[in-house]
Amino acid sequence: MATTENTQGTSENAFNALKTWITDLFNLRDKDNATQKQTKEEIRKGIIFRGANLWILIFAILVCSVGLNVNSTAVIIGAMLISPIMGPIMGIGLGMGINDFQLIVKAAKNLGIAVLMSVLASAIYFWISPLDVAQSELLARTSPNFWDVLIAFFGGTAGIVAGSRKEKSNAIPGVAIATALMPPLCTAGYGLAEFNWEYFFGAMYLFCINTVFISLSTYIIVRLLKYRKKVFEKPEREAKVKRYVAILVVATIIPSLYTAFNVVRKTVFQQNTELFIKEVIKPTGVRVISKNAIYGRDLRELDLTLYGERLDEDQCELIKSLFKQRIGEHAILKINQGADVVGQDDLASMRDYMEEYRKNSTTAITRKDSIIVQLREELHRVKSNQFDVKEFSQEAQTIFPELTSFSISDNIFWSEEKEQMDTSVLAITRFKSKLSADDKTKLENWLKVKAKTQDIKLVVQE
Repeated sequence: MATTENTQGTSENAFNALKTWITDLFNLRDKDNATQKQTKEEIRKGIIFRGANLWILIFAILVCSVGLNVNSTAVIIGAMLISPIMGPIMGIGLGMGINDFQLIVKAAKNLGIAVLMSVLASAIYFWISPLDVAQSELLARTSPNFWDVLIAFFGGTAGIVAGSRKEKSNAIPGVAIATALMPPLCTAGYGLAEFNWEYFFGAMYLFCINTVFISLSTYIIVRLLKYRKKVFEKPEREAKVKRYVAILVVATIIPSLYTAFNVVRKTVFQQNTELFIKEVIKPTGVRVISKNAIYGRDLRELDLTLYGERLDEDQCELIKSLFKQRIGEHAILKINQGADVVGQDDLASMRDYMEEYRKNSTTAITRKDSIIVQLREELHRVKSNQFDVKEFSQEAQTIFPELTSFSISDNIFWSEEKEQMDTSVLAITRFKSKLSADDKTKLENWLKVKAKTQDIKLVVQE
């Protein structure tokens, strides 16, 4: 009996020790935690957008716009590190968490200013820029997916946890990069400049997703850390503010859940269409040369353009039936077939050609780039060797008073040794009297320095 009680006691102690260790391991309110006052003040300071803070935002937007314009990931990341736009978003979450309605209004007002200035600055840049082609970095911000929701939520959570520490880590810059608040605003500016409302609203939708879920994660962590709520002198005033905050929290959570649900469904639809193409379309032997998956409230449509041996009507109907079984009864599959009159030999030749082109494309591009570099270097060299004969002659006559005539130019000749065209600098001179060997050496050395080349051919006419 005593042995059983000892065993139970040992098990209970081990469980309690494990529980204590896990609690301590994941404890957010440890000795490294900054005071609530410090964290609140830090977030409040980042809310205001005026003066230097506003200019920093505008310059960051312009840097990000340039990065999207030239498709430079490094430049876009740099712009996201510069941007101070995280401040008011976290301010909204903090205000919801501590029942500070004035803070929420202040943060929302400044966020509105930041968004307006960002979109306008970006639109002006893209309106002026001669490069108007939407690059891949820009296009990636026009259609949000479920992973953007997760990134915004977990990124915002990491941001507020890092912000509540005494020692600030590199988590905040990392959150700015991961959640990518700047590129969607720049993409919205591009859509505005080009009057492309699909890009504009798609990018603003992505920005709203990031904003809502970062604010929501900030609110959750503030409540988990049990930050003191704002105390009001009048109970009725406190009840009114709490009611406003509760409405705002619900108004934030419900649309965010709806948004997340729709984004998940859209992502699942796109993944299912990709799987359908891989498992059903490709085994028929045709090639998919374009695809467009359209997902809407009442619409699920996949538009395919196929290339290769034409599928007959029965095959098309069977494929469409399979599509409805997998995606849903209301799903629509459109099949557009090319190569109606192309023979099998032609198709095989084209496939071989495309495969060969794919394999050799990297080598061909590298070779072309090398030729371009060589041509640029040659052009630069030729341009830099356009000598000012008068200047050379006057300076040479100062050094050699006996000089009566002088000419200098590039000389192109065939090198039998190298078996290629080559160039050198040719200088032809005439003197009143015979030039000594020392003076000739001196003249050659001066020409090498003046012409900035060691390949000098000097001719002294008698």
